Amino acid sequence: MEEKVSLRTRMKSFMYECLRVLKVTKRPDRKEFGVIVKVSGLGMLLIGLIGFTIQMIKITFF
Repeated sequence: MEEKVSLRTRMKSFMYECLRVLKVTKRPDRKEFGVIVKVSGLGMLLIGLIGFTIQMIKITFF
């Protein structure tokens, strides 16, 4: 039979896992942060251009 776990126990376990992940992570240095910003910006630009192109095709042909 399955044993029901209380909400408090699940929340405590979740908080423990969150703290464990935060302890393992590190803050990016300046160079790594710059790369992340550039890649994110290029991704947003690409998605924006795709959306703009689709919108222009939709307006032009339909």
